[in-house]
Amino acid sequence: MTGNSRFAVAVHILSLLVTQRDERLSSDRIAESVNTNPVVIRRIIGMLNRAGLVQTMPGVAGARLTRLPEELTLLDIYWAVQDDPKEGLFAIHEHPNPDCPVGQNIQAALQGAFCRAQTAMERELSQVTLSDMMQAILFPA
Repeated sequence: MTGNSRFAVAVHILSLLVTQRDERLSSDRIAESVNTNPVVIRRIIGMLNRAGLVQTMPGVAGARLTRLPEELTLLDIYWAVQDDPKEGLFAIHEHPNPDCPVGQNIQAALQGAFCRAQTAMERELSQVTLSDMMQAILFPA
C-alpha cells in the first residue's frame, strides 16, 4: 500500500474511532468499512499507536484516540503513517546517468520544486483537523 493510501486509510480509521467512540471496533469491523484486509488495518493502527495518536491494549480489540479530534491535524496523521519520515511527497531517483546533460542536472532542478510542494502540502495539512474532516464526512455539502 502506498504512503498516500495509508494516509487516507488512517484518516478513515480515525474517523470511525470518533463516530464509534463508545465501541471497541475490531480490525475486522474497520476493514469492512475501508474495504480492505484486517491485516492492513492492524498495520496502520500500529503505526498510529507508535506515533502516539491512538492507544491500543494487547489482546483487546479496538483503539482509542489519545487526543481530541480538534487537536489532531491531518499533518500529524500523515507523518504517523510514513515509512520513512525523511521521504517527502516526491522522491528523486538516485542514480541518473551523469554522462547525460539531463541526468547530470535533473536532481538539482527538481529539488527546489519538490521542496516547495512538500512545504505547501504540510502547511495545508496542518490547517485541517480530524474534527474538520468529521464535519465534512457527517455533513457533506
